[in-house]
Amino acid sequence: MDRKMNVYIWDMDETLILLKSLINGTYAEAFNGSKNVHSGVEIGTMWENHILKICDDHFFYEQVENCNMPYLDVMKQYDDGRDLTDYDFNKDGFGPPNDDLNKKRLAYRHRVVEQKYKKGLHSILDQDMIKSWIELYDITDSYTDLWFSAARTCLEQCAVGNRDLATSTVSTNDAGDTIFQHVNILVTSGSLIPSLVKCLLFRLDDLFPSENVYSSWEVGKLQCFSWIKERFSGPNVQFCVIGDGWEECNAAESMRWPFVQIDPRPSSLHRFPGLTPKDLGHYISVVYGDCDESDDDKLTPPDH
Repeated sequence: MDRKMNVYIWDMDETLILLKSLINGTYAEAFNGSKNVHSGVEIGTMWENHILKICDDHFFYEQVENCNMPYLDVMKQYDDGRDLTDYDFNKDGFGPPNDDLNKKRLAYRHRVVEQKYKKGLHSILDQDMIKSWIELYDITDSYTDLWFSAARTCLEQCAVGNRDLATSTVSTNDAGDTIFQHVNILVTSGSLIPSLVKCLLFRLDDLFPSENVYSSWEVGKLQCFSWIKERFSGPNVQFCVIGDGWEECNAAESMRWPFVQIDPRPSSLHRFPGLTPKDLGHYISVVYGDCDESDDDKLTPPDH
């Protein structure tokens, strides 16, 4: 039986979500007057305030802002498993220098962040904040012509409806002789803690478990892609990168992986709503070849 894995590697900002282009007005300006620029700026600013407040109030961001890591588990080796129920994170002396003791303190914070991420925002926000968040999401989705919900739908379809993407999803073709596993990975250029908070706020946390969220802020996208390739190594693994920036494009080309360029302008080829797993499958087949092609064909990407 032929086993294959599709690993979809997503950028976040201006790909799965719109934020910077709302705040600076470029999203609305691309519509040549049909969208109110000021409304977009207000919406983006409200999101920015939500993100910063939750980061600081619940995810230790003021304490760890200068200790950005590429993923949460990178500090796990320093975690001795101590019960943190009565641990006082405000009085443990966390800070410079970057010695083993402070690495352990950072690992404790990462463990709590992971636990809160898994529980979701409803476990940490009061009802007024939940209501405000839901209303803002709906207003933004309407303002962006359903960009957020369409991106989420595409992610769900890529995962074949499965929510536990750490273990991935298995599906068979009509002939029953090919098994596909589908995994969604997030590689964001933002720092790790705000990126995890964004996943929560923009309803992506059930589609990206914490172990599938990477920050390229310090190490670059190419390094993150290399880690992902090593993590999902195998002869029948197919990767596809989806993003809006030059860095993920260059990194994908270096890895000889297909790259799908997202552009929020209304006339662009790939945007939300519109982009589908079928579109991604086309890019994958161009690089890796169709299932019935020879192995040599599958390994030869097109000329750039």
